[in-house]
Amino acid sequence: MDALRESIEQVILNPDLQPLLAIVKAARNGAVYGAKVRFPHALVMVFMFRSGTLREKVRLVLKATRQHARNLAFFAVVYKSTMLLLRLLNPTSPGKEGPYDTFFAGLAGGYTVFGRGSSGGVNQQIVIYVFARVILALARLSIEPPAMTSSTPTPTLWTQRLAPETKAMVEKNAWPVFASLSWAFVMYLFRFQPESIQPSLRSSMKYIYVQSDHWDSLRNFLFHNA
Repeated sequence: MDALRESIEQVILNPDLQPLLAIVKAARNGAVYGAKVRFPHALVMVFMFRSGTLREKVRLVLKATRQHARNLAFFAVVYKSTMLLLRLLNPTSPGKEGPYDTFFAGLAGGYTVFGRGSSGGVNQQIVIYVFARVILALARLSIEPPAMTSSTPTPTLWTQRLAPETKAMVEKNAWPVFASLSWAFVMYLFRFQPESIQPSLRSSMKYIYVQSDHWDSLRNFLFHNA
């Protein structure tokens, strides 16, 4: 048994495999965090405000917990995988992170996991939560300029009336765009201006996306962070 454990640890401590194993651990951290956050919330909301039998309520709690855990794990996989791919494809400095990699990786994850599916229930709550934190972070940055030498474009108000076909197109694509951009912006802000993000969200993102890059044994690879 000890020999098997040592063999496994040799594999997971191999620096050449670190980028791929980091994706695996990010998925694990996303699933664990999603379950820990959603289960008590769903337990209270379902048992206080939903009708039905005990069995039905338990099923609703477990369904919401499973969906939240699965979505955060899936997003972590897409985000980390896209970041790795973009580093490998960097035309100027192969292997190095580009300045907008986190934005595009967040965009890909937001669309793949949250933009293509239903806009109701757990997905909607997660995206709106992220969106609210993005707005708060941008509001903070508006009075505390970021340290990096870049500017955030100011959106303009759309005052013209939309044609029916344009309105139909907007209604069809509004949710995918909203979900994708919310995740793109929050991942970009977390990478370059983490102090601007609300502390609880920053802590959870650090747990999933930063601490998943580090381990020194099988124990803190599978069961907890180093």
